[in-house]
Amino acid sequence: MNWQEFTALLVLATAMSFSPGPNTTLSTALAANHGLRRALPFVCSVPVGWGVLLSLCAMGLGALVLAVPLLSWLIKLVGVGYLLWLASKIARSRQLSQADAARLNVGFWQGAALQFVNIKAWMLALAIVSGWIAGRADPGQRFAVVLPVMLVYAFVSNLTYALAGSLLRDWLAGPEGSGRRLLAFNRIMALVLVVTALWMLTL
Repeated sequence: MNWQEFTALLVLATAMSFSPGPNTTLSTALAANHGLRRALPFVCSVPVGWGVLLSLCAMGLGALVLAVPLLSWLIKLVGVGYLLWLASKIARSRQLSQADAARLNVGFWQGAALQFVNIKAWMLALAIVSGWIAGRADPGQRFAVVLPVMLVYAFVSNLTYALAGSLLRDWLAGPEGSGRRLLAFNRIMALVLVVTALWMLTL
């Protein structure tokens, strides 16, 4: 892989990893409601789940999904349904102590599984496989370069959003724990998930 290809990979990784999406939105919301420590399992799950997805796409799963429209739509519908369910849970929590009651608790394995119904994750994996790995003379070597780079981006981007959420935690609680700011914040995060879900339906 020459330096032009590697630079293009970094540009794509930056744009896709740090732009808002299901993962970054959940990282922010989980840290804002539960604190950074409770959000870390999800933050760590994103690169793990997406790394498995990329590996499977490199081995041919991506081509199968593209070749079977029904399978693509099934992934899309499950993803949309899950995002809307999460949005409803987030939108109803107005106090830090209510986050558990609202079951705003996405753990490691849920976070890893989310990557398989996250259209943005699929798009990135398929773009990388088609643009940097498939059909090349050295696919194994390219995969060995691409995978660790993308895993670092996935972790750092979600950790950055989680840090932002945790830094806002005390302010979001509001004066005397009124929770008005947190409710508004959670509704904005829920709206982002809803918009993301609707966007997924157009792809």
